[in-house]
Amino acid sequence: MIQKIKLLGIVLLLLTFNACNKGDDSSLYQQNTSINKILALGASRVEGSRPEFESYRYELWKSLKENNWIIDFIGTQTDESSYPTFNNMNFDVDHEGRGGWTSGEILNGLGEWLNQTGSADIVLLSSPGGNDALEGLPYSQAVSNINYIIDILQANNPNVKIILEQMAPGRSDIMTSELTEFFTQMQQEVINIAVNKTTTSSTVIAVDMFTGFNDNLLADDVHYNEAGAVFIANRYYSILTNILE
Repeated sequence: MIQKIKLLGIVLLLLTFNACNKGDDSSLYQQNTSINKILALGASRVEGSRPEFESYRYELWKSLKENNWIIDFIGTQTDESSYPTFNNMNFDVDHEGRGGWTSGEILNGLGEWLNQTGSADIVLLSSPGGNDALEGLPYSQAVSNINYIIDILQANNPNVKIILEQMAPGRSDIMTSELTEFFTQMQQEVINIAVNKTTTSSTVIAVDMFTGFNDNLLADDVHYNEAGAVFIANRYYSILTNILE
């Protein structure tokens, strides 16, 4: 009980701090009021960097639009890459992917981002702890940060649905024994987090991004090529069709 009270205090403190320290830019950002607001949250696998490597977001957006789902990607970041129109529609470029960012950096920024965009209905949390592993940061701290990220999302919107990746590996020749152990542990931990963080109003769902993933789906050491982006997008789509309104 003491731990729960302490955790609630931390979440409220983070939200209060962010609310009281909004910069001028956030006051000018118009919050989104559409339905099925989807926040793609993570690092470079979310951000993408065409033509060097792909984000899954474009392929997911095409699948959703092709099947007539009403969705709106939100985020404080905008994708400046060039994308073809699809069915005479322009790609929705908003996202919250920041290349190289660790779980701790995402945790520290999240409250302010949500202040600017408004609440998400659905969050796609990509490769949780991936950059922590690449930078040799402590596994236990990454797990703690991911839990706090979910706490903030749920405090911001008690009805939020969160899809949490069991992340795809990097290219086989960079997967040292230490990296492999981190990724394998986190893939299992994500299941535990999903179970423990699901509430009566907020569902947290683990999605397997690693089974069947191979080097042919990568553009470099860790980022997706077009086939990899389609692979990840399809995994997300299979879950989204069950939770979209």
